[in-house]
Amino acid sequence: MSRVRHMPDERPGTLHGMVTVAPEMAHFFKLLERAARTNATVLLRGETGTGKELAAHALHRMSPRANRPFRAINCATLTAELLASELFGHVRGSFTGAVRDRTGLFQLADQGTVFLDEVAELPLDIQSRLLRVIQERRFVPLGGTDPISVDVRIVSATHRALRKEVEERRFREDLMYRLRVVVLYLPPLAERTGDVEALTWHFIRELNREGFRTIESIDEDAFQAMLAHDWPGNVRELRNNLEQAYAIGEGPVLKLDELSPEFRGLEPPMDRHERTSDAPTTTEDVERARILEALRASGGRKGRAAEMLGMSRSTLWRKIEILGLSRR
Repeated sequence: MSRVRHMPDERPGTLHGMVTVAPEMAHFFKLLERAARTNATVLLRGETGTGKELAAHALHRMSPRANRPFRAINCATLTAELLASELFGHVRGSFTGAVRDRTGLFQLADQGTVFLDEVAELPLDIQSRLLRVIQERRFVPLGGTDPISVDVRIVSATHRALRKEVEERRFREDLMYRLRVVVLYLPPLAERTGDVEALTWHFIRELNREGFRTIESIDEDAFQAMLAHDWPGNVRELRNNLEQAYAIGEGPVLKLDELSPEFRGLEPPMDRHERTSDAPTTTEDVERARILEALRASGGRKGRAAEMLGMSRSTLWRKIEILGLSRR
């Protein structure tokens, strides 16, 4: 009979709303606190799922703007037209469907903080508008004529290197320098000492409260597999695996076979259309295989698969169509 790890009585502390016991995170928050004292724009770098929005919120709460609005938007989830409307607002009749005036995020966050997640996904025309907000502290709503003055602090995040985006002409160099005044790197989960265990029990306590299943302990094999995993999806991947265990497992013990196949050293199963004796040979074949693997690992959830692949949902949809995967 295998041993089990029982839920500890003590609970981990929080740093500005983020659960952690890792000294690496304590160091990160010291830098975040120092940056919070100024009005400098901050760029948060880090892998997908590390908690960049939580870090941005923490920076806001530690800043002199803490009592002012905090607004966040994911730049990868909207079309260019809708994103421009969300950020800058619009006047009635400025485009099809604009039946009334709309106040944008920059105006709503006046005196506060705007967080731009996945900022590398901004279309070039919106990049020029954003540059004006940073330089001149004003903008014109879509379809409008009169500029609106605002005082907002901009915090942005990306898992991509903006310098590379500039080299490939997908991002404005002048905007990059405006956003990269202070650059802070959020460490991945695998490099946060003690956080896999601490966050696992934290999420188990949260999920127990939902009442579908009550987990009291973790099988030692499952526990060691989780500690050995490199967590490419970071904190989000950890929670997703625990949600899967709650969905497919039963009883008070979390078992190894309730986690994703890779924790048991297995590849996700392929269907008969995907089995081949030859490895992918072309760039398209390699990308097709990566997308199929992500879709299998995410249970077919395209939003989660896009996060695992480090691309926007719209980019994933486009690649699915181009590579002929929509027929599957």
